[in-house]
Amino acid sequence: MWTLLVPLLALLAPGGWASFTASKELLECASQILYMDQHAYDLPHNYSRNIPPAKNTTVYVGVNVNRVSGVDENKEGSSSQEITLDVFLQVSWEEPRLKVPAGKPLIDLPWEFRQLIWMPDLYIWQLQTMRILSVLQEMASLRLYSNHTVSVSIGATITIKCQMDFVLYPLDVQNCAIDFSSYKYTTEDVRFEWREVGTWLGVVGEQRNHFRLPKYVVQFVTDKSNHIRNFGEGEHSAARLQIKLSRELRSYLLESYLPSSLFVIISWGSFCVIPEIVPGRMVLLVTTLLSLVTMFDTVSTNSPDALELKCIEVWLISCTLFVFLALLEYFVVLFGIRYDKSWSKRRQDLRRAASAVQLAPPLHMNHAQRLSTPVTGTPQGGVFTPQLSVEDEGLKQQFSHQTIQRLTGKDRRKWRDNKVGCESRSLKKDSPILETLPTSRMSSSFFSRIGEIIDSGVMFCGAQHGALDRYALIVFPMCFVLFTIIYWTTYLSEAHRAMHK
Repeated sequence: MWTLLVPLLALLAPGGWASFTASKELLECASQILYMDQHAYDLPHNYSRNIPPAKNTTVYVGVNVNRVSGVDENKEGSSSQEITLDVFLQVSWEEPRLKVPAGKPLIDLPWEFRQLIWMPDLYIWQLQTMRILSVLQEMASLRLYSNHTVSVSIGATITIKCQMDFVLYPLDVQNCAIDFSSYKYTTEDVRFEWREVGTWLGVVGEQRNHFRLPKYVVQFVTDKSNHIRNFGEGEHSAARLQIKLSRELRSYLLESYLPSSLFVIISWGSFCVIPEIVPGRMVLLVTTLLSLVTMFDTVSTNSPDALELKCIEVWLISCTLFVFLALLEYFVVLFGIRYDKSWSKRRQDLRRAASAVQLAPPLHMNHAQRLSTPVTGTPQGGVFTPQLSVEDEGLKQQFSHQTIQRLTGKDRRKWRDNKVGCESRSLKKDSPILETLPTSRMSSSFFSRIGEIIDSGVMFCGAQHGALDRYALIVFPMCFVLFTIIYWTTYLSEAHRAMHK
């Protein structure tokens, strides 16, 4: 009678024949289970799959990583990056309500039997996707041991979301925490702990506690401390697995750091080139600068995004600035040379004017006195430069005063400036650019002194013997070495601190 009533009720109920088939299979499975030795296993009559085995049940979690499939650090449209792993996951707990037949250390139950017994609602917080591996059938097993322990083992490919910080790129060390917890049961009902599983051996028999990828070294560390997740209606226990990712620096040193350093060193060779050879020196500096700009653009495009300047970007920008300053130094040298040539021409004009003043006799002297005035001089550059005797210095000053009185106001100021410039610069050597102006000839005005200092500095930069280039050839390498020491000391200490955090 019951066998006829159940199909009729199932057909009348929503879902029709499909729900009836599922109910029938569930009833048959609940009444009798066949394990590996083809023996029947019956569940206890008072067993309930909705009630945990006991209060504060301990669930042990073990993860054996078989392979790291990849690390996606340039995930578009997402605020987090992803890590894909091939793992064997083991979850076990004690179930005193289930017993193994006498004389059996364990029994292998069908995978469908998991729907009939209590199982923890395992929740992986950073899990993105999970796919159970299968060839002919799913790689999953369910075992019951004689000590009332239920063990579930599956082989799966999981994708983990990981929040990464790339400020120290490529010296960055990423720490990704994976929490295995329960979504429904609090710490009063279920507690999660780690249990070490057998170490997976590679092809040559080495322990796979870390994996070497083309760009990363991946290491897995189990955190044995108790972790609590607060959400919903209480505290939830969690077992945490730490994934540490550190980069292989060899490729970055060969592809970015070494070429950029060589470009900076090559730019120093411009200090050895004669400043007058403008095309050769300019081509060297501009080509080096453009190469560094192109390298910076390539690295910024291919590297992951960060909220601040990345470590490698700081290096490339600094190298670009060193080359740019070398180019700017050459511009200063060219301007100084041009200014020096202009001043040399003006100095010659002043010397000719001074010679004319010294050759001209005073206006109040008669013809006899003019003929009797001793005039001495020395040839300088093909031009005879006369010199008056010490006794006639007063006459020269008187002539200068009378000559100035005949000039207009504007011409008088120009004459006075030329006279002061001639007297101040005539005391210098043949290379007056290296000498500072005498303080006695300098104007008392502050701005005049600043102008004279700038004038001397510009002429120093344009010295024909390359004084500024010689100093730059010493200062630039020293500054670059100092910057390199500070750079690597700072960022390596930050990377070491992140590694041991």
